[in-house]
Amino acid sequence: MPVHVVQRGNNRQAVFYDEEDHRAYLRWLKEGAERYGCAIHAYVLMTNHVHLLGFTARYLRLPRLLTELAIARGDGRYRKPLAQLARLDVILLDDFGLAALTEEQRRDLLEILEDRYDRRCTVVTSQYPVEHWHDLIGDPTLADAILDRLVHNAYRLNLKGESMRKRARSLTDIGPTRL
Repeated sequence: MPVHVVQRGNNRQAVFYDEEDHRAYLRWLKEGAERYGCAIHAYVLMTNHVHLLGFTARYLRLPRLLTELAIARGDGRYRKPLAQLARLDVILLDDFGLAALTEEQRRDLLEILEDRYDRRCTVVTSQYPVEHWHDLIGDPTLADAILDRLVHNAYRLNLKGESMRKRARSLTDIGPTRL
């Protein structure tokens, strides 16, 4: 759900006096949004107040997230990271299917998706076509449950072409220059 924030100066006094004040505020806003997992989609900087429109969002590599959940389970913090994930407006789970899922990881993934289903946005990226995800998950019963929450009501974007990382590398790799 989008969040609209209005921040005002004390007694409606000015908070911005020149262009440098605007630049400093935007720099702090960017740092804070990155630190606290927020995505700012629009802003208006007035002389005496600010309007912000944003979402809470987080990028997570799925293999690392599942490892962190296993550690949290072991030290008694398991419910806290699940609750934090459930509250985020958008999560992007990257690298789905790079490694086989254990029984515990399948159940963790199901918990995450169950908490978010029909309430929050979940984006999943994978090198594998969706048609292969059932086999990648492993256990047929859990695969059905996970995919039921993930694939239905979903928008699919099937990308083709070279990796963006590979393309970015070729754009910066200009080789030797002659004078």
